Amino acid sequence: MENGRLYGVGLGPGDPELMTVKAARLITAAPVVAFHSARHGRSIARSIAAPYLREGQIEEALVYPVTTEEIGDYRAVIEEHYDAWAVRLAAHLDAGRDVVVLCEGDPFFYGSYMHMHKRLAHRYPTEVVPGVTSVAGASAVLGRPLVERDEILTVLPGTLPADVLAERLAATDSAAIMKLGRTFGTVRDALERAGRLDDAWYVERATTDRERVAPLSTVDPDSVPYFSLALLPSRVHESTASALRGKAPATAAGEVVVVGLGPAGRDWLTPEARAAVEAAEDLVGYGPYLARIPANPRQQRHASDNRVESERAEFALALAAQGRRVAVVSSGDPGVFAMAAAVLEVAAEPRWKDVPVRVLPGLTAAQAVASRVGAPLGHDFCVLSLSDRLKPWDVIAGRLEAAAKADLVIAVYNPGSQSRTWQVEAARELLLRHRSPDTPVVLGRDVGGSGERVRVVRLADLQPSEVDMRTLLIIGSSQTRAVERGDGGTPVVFTPRRYP
Repeated sequence: MENGRLYGVGLGPGDPELMTVKAARLITAAPVVAFHSARHGRSIARSIAAPYLREGQIEEALVYPVTTEEIGDYRAVIEEHYDAWAVRLAAHLDAGRDVVVLCEGDPFFYGSYMHMHKRLAHRYPTEVVPGVTSVAGASAVLGRPLVERDEILTVLPGTLPADVLAERLAATDSAAIMKLGRTFGTVRDALERAGRLDDAWYVERATTDRERVAPLSTVDPDSVPYFSLALLPSRVHESTASALRGKAPATAAGEVVVVGLGPAGRDWLTPEARAAVEAAEDLVGYGPYLARIPANPRQQRHASDNRVESERAEFALALAAQGRRVAVVSSGDPGVFAMAAAVLEVAAEPRWKDVPVRVLPGLTAAQAVASRVGAPLGHDFCVLSLSDRLKPWDVIAGRLEAAAKADLVIAVYNPGSQSRTWQVEAARELLLRHRSPDTPVVLGRDVGGSGERVRVVRLADLQPSEVDMRTLLIIGSSQTRAVERGDGGTPVVFTPRRYP
C-alpha cells in the first residue's frame, strides 16, 4: 500500500474568500483534516476552512494543552505534543490516507504546520500550499503599502527583548512585528525608543468580521489579543502620496493615432494597434469599423459615413487639440486606400501643426486574401483601386495597362459597388489584351469575417456580378501558377520568386 500524502495548506489571514482555489480543493477532497485548537476546542483554522469541509471527513484536532503564561518550560512541553501529534498523523499516512494540515496565514511564515513538516516531510510525500500572510492581510486592510522603491522590510517577533527590537526598528525602513498579545507593552516601548511610535499602526484580526485598525499609540495594552500585529508602513509611499494629493492631475497631451484594424476581427489586430485603441478617449471612424471594437463606457465613439474622410480627419484633429487622445480607425492598413492619408493631408494645414499624429500599420486586405490561397504576391506586384470617385477612369485605365505591360501581379481594391457596376468588366477586357485568358484571378470576399468566400478563376471567366466593395481581386502575372489540390478545394496560387 502506498503512503498517503501530507499537505500543509495555508488558509490566509481569516477571510475564507482569501484562500486559494487549490487550498479549497484539497480541503474538500482530503480524507483527513488536521487543525490546531486551544483547550476550549475552538479552532480558528477550522472556522476559516469550514465552508470547504464535507461530511464523512476524519478530523484530527491538535489541542494545545498549555499556554506560555501557564508554564515556565513551555518549549519542552509543546515539543512533546508536536511529537505525539506527528505520530497520530503518521498513522493515517501509513494507512494510505492523505492528510491536510490547516494553517492560518502561510504554512512557512510563523505557521504551526512547520512543526509537523519537520517531523514528517522526510518520510512521506509532502506538498505545501502557500497562503496570504497576516502581514499582507494587515497591509491590505490598512490601505498602505509595506515598501516602495528600494525600501527594506523587516519582520520581527514581538518576543525579542525591547533593546533588540528598538535597534532593529531604528535601522529599517518598514517593519511588521508579530506575536503581540502579552508582548504589546514591550513592542510599544521599543517603537518609542526607536522614534517610530507615531508611524506605527495596530491591526487586529485582519480581514475578519472582528477586524480592528488603529494608531498603535492609542491602543489599550489589556485589549490586545495574540492575533494582532504592528506595522510600520512605507515612508516613501506616504511622502509621495502626500505630494500627489496636493497636486492637480496632469493633463495628457492630445494626439491622433490612425489605427489599422486589419481585415476582420480581433485576431487580425496587432498588439500595438490594440493598445492604442484601448488607450484612446475618443474613437473616430466609419460606423461598421467602430462596431468591431468592444464597447467601453470610458470612451466616446464618433461614427460617420464612409464618404466624409476630410471632415472626419478635421473632427479628430480638433478633439486632439483640446487635449483628447483620439484613435481614428480604418479597416486593413490605414495607409492603403484608407484614413492615414486623409488625416495627414488635413493635419498639414498650419492650424494643426502642433497636433501630434501617428500612424500604426494593420494587416491589409491584399495580404489577407493572398494568405488564403498561398503566395500570389510572391514576386513584384502593385496595388490599384478601381474606384473612380476620387480619380478619373482614364488614369485608372492607364495605370492598369502599365501594370499589365510590366507583367506585375495586381491587387485590385474597391473593384465594384452598387453604383459602380461596369469597371470590373472594363478592367478585365483591358487586361486580356496583355494577359493570357488562363491567368489566375483570386476573388476574396470578407476574408476573416463570417461571410468569407475565396475563389480562383481564369481571367477570361471573371464575372463582374461576383464582385462588390467587400471583394478584393488579385490578378496573376504571366508566371503566377494555380495548382489544384488533391482534396478538390481552392487551388494553391503562387508567383515564383525567380523570373525567366
